[in-house]
Amino acid sequence: MNKKQQKGCRVITWKQYSHKGWSAFASLGRQIRIGVLTVGTLSSVTPIQAETQSMAHQETEGDTLTLDEVQVTGTMAPLTRLQSARIVSVITRQDIEAAGVQSPNDLLKLASGVDVRQRGGFGIQTDISIDGGTFDQITLLLNGVNISNPQTGHLAADLPVSLEDIERIEILSGADSRVYGGSSFGGCINIVTRRDTLNHAGAGVEGGMYGTLQADGRLALTYGRVSNRLSGGGGRSNGGTQNSDWRRGQLYYQGDLHHEYLDLDWQFGYSRKAYGANTFYSAAYPNQFERNERFLMSVGAETKGRIHFRSSVYWVRSYDNFELVRNEQFGENFHMNDTYGLRLTSHVNWKGGTTAVGAEVRNEGVLSTNLGRPLDSTAYVRVRSEEDILYNHRDNRTNVSFNLEHNLLLEHWTLSAGLIANMNTSVDHRFRLYPGVDLAYRPASHWKLYASYSKGFRLPTFTDLYYKSPTLNGNTSLRPEVNHSIQLGTQYTRNGIHGMLRAFYNRGHNMIDWVMYHSDDTYHSTSFELDNIGLQAEVRIDLMQLCKKDIILRSLSVGYTYIHQHRRDDQIIYRSNYALEYLRHKLTATLDHKIVAQLTATWSLRWQDRMGPYQPYTTLDLKLQWTNRHWLAYVMGTNLTNRHYVDFGSVPQPGIWVLAGARFDISL
Repeated sequence: MNKKQQKGCRVITWKQYSHKGWSAFASLGRQIRIGVLTVGTLSSVTPIQAETQSMAHQETEGDTLTLDEVQVTGTMAPLTRLQSARIVSVITRQDIEAAGVQSPNDLLKLASGVDVRQRGGFGIQTDISIDGGTFDQITLLLNGVNISNPQTGHLAADLPVSLEDIERIEILSGADSRVYGGSSFGGCINIVTRRDTLNHAGAGVEGGMYGTLQADGRLALTYGRVSNRLSGGGGRSNGGTQNSDWRRGQLYYQGDLHHEYLDLDWQFGYSRKAYGANTFYSAAYPNQFERNERFLMSVGAETKGRIHFRSSVYWVRSYDNFELVRNEQFGENFHMNDTYGLRLTSHVNWKGGTTAVGAEVRNEGVLSTNLGRPLDSTAYVRVRSEEDILYNHRDNRTNVSFNLEHNLLLEHWTLSAGLIANMNTSVDHRFRLYPGVDLAYRPASHWKLYASYSKGFRLPTFTDLYYKSPTLNGNTSLRPEVNHSIQLGTQYTRNGIHGMLRAFYNRGHNMIDWVMYHSDDTYHSTSFELDNIGLQAEVRIDLMQLCKKDIILRSLSVGYTYIHQHRRDDQIIYRSNYALEYLRHKLTATLDHKIVAQLTATWSLRWQDRMGPYQPYTTLDLKLQWTNRHWLAYVMGTNLTNRHYVDFGSVPQPGIWVLAGARFDISL
């Protein structure tokens, strides 16, 4: 190892990995410079396996990557992907740049284990689920901060960041309530933004079919130990189908301060959308419309040394205005929800491993014209920007949790076990325990075998409990969902070949869904006993790494997921809106190749077969990109075969959509 000093911190440079299971663990808490990071990426978004391969290439300024603590989602203490006893799928910056997608939500469609049901293009409204669950059963994190929406998971993916802001996306399958609490029932998605240390500015613009036009800009400035990044953008489109036009904008700022004894980080985000919601919530009303706004901010601090303390405080406010009939007050709803919390964690490394403890207080509240308990007329609150409309319903709940976890790392083994004690004021004032244990065995540096068990829970959303409309009826008697999640799997990474095989079983109690009991019924929120059983397989061949030279065919990857459901009750259901309309089959494939000079092409194929009144369909996307040092230009087409399909309810999806764009970046 070469050792060098950088800004007063000890920096270790790896050029050759020792192939020991505990090697990376010894580097935690230090800056690590990896000569050439040659981990693989599967399809545009498949898992990067943990094992870093032999660093045989010479280190250059352009191909180095500095990591502070190589940590991934899934545990309270910082563990690398190699050390982790679970497999964390990672969408890297390289994947994002290659993929022919328009939003972070679109990007997740290419992950074989993730179900993305979009009601419109460009991620205008997206339901994201994992392993056959529903969109309310995952935790969505932004730089580790829980931004899940207690009103409804329909709005959880209203992100203040663009693709250009994202460094990577981590996807963890299976219940992880012991770390992230109640909403991490079926999985967790953590969006990690880019943290620049060099001063630069950039901008991009793209446009194309259906009157689509988008533009964004960004600025990164570092002063001594303080780094700042500001970005913003917006766009509009006719939408490609009837009543699917949209306008949106976002603003995001993040900052970091690094000190010898303390790190500080802070972020602020704002997003706004207005869009035609053609048959979004009912086929009987095709001319729906919706407006959403979201503000979020967080501040975090972490000490350094043998004992680490991490504290963070966060606040998220969302506004939602829904029109059942566009530009009419009939069936119109207004909602404002606030979520704020304080999270404290600490971990210590000692001879027996790494022990972590934590506590969190999280408050979720809603003011609404529809959701919550009726207010006395003296407590009504005027709706923002409305003269004669008042919030006349309210609900509030507080969640208190305590976490304990221990990680034991040996040369070939990792054992991670922990639990959360949780109490929520909307249920009762009792603390309930939700444990989890993960075990991994590494017989060799390129193999990992793992098994895990976790118990998760989820509170009903305010929509599940209270929503009333001509087509929907909530249910205030709903109880929290409970999930017992078991996973077995293996992964292989060596010489440019990366593979993963995973089997899972989720045993669900009180699973919440919106259902019809007969053909003339409205949708009711109810619960039943439901199990999901599945198998996921992925393989990628990095041909350039395998051949050890730059060749025309750069990479090829395939991912497939199969899911089977089993209901353990005899309740008669005529139609399910979410839980029973799962993806039985999903196949993704990606081919990345060079055409000439700096011109490359990325092909992405996706085949899906969904349960319910849906037909299987296949989409093919292509992105052609010319890359230069300070700029790039591209043309991309989605759904090149012009396949017209429905993936949710009666909402039609657009056919072929062609866009062209350019980006540039300059140093300051």
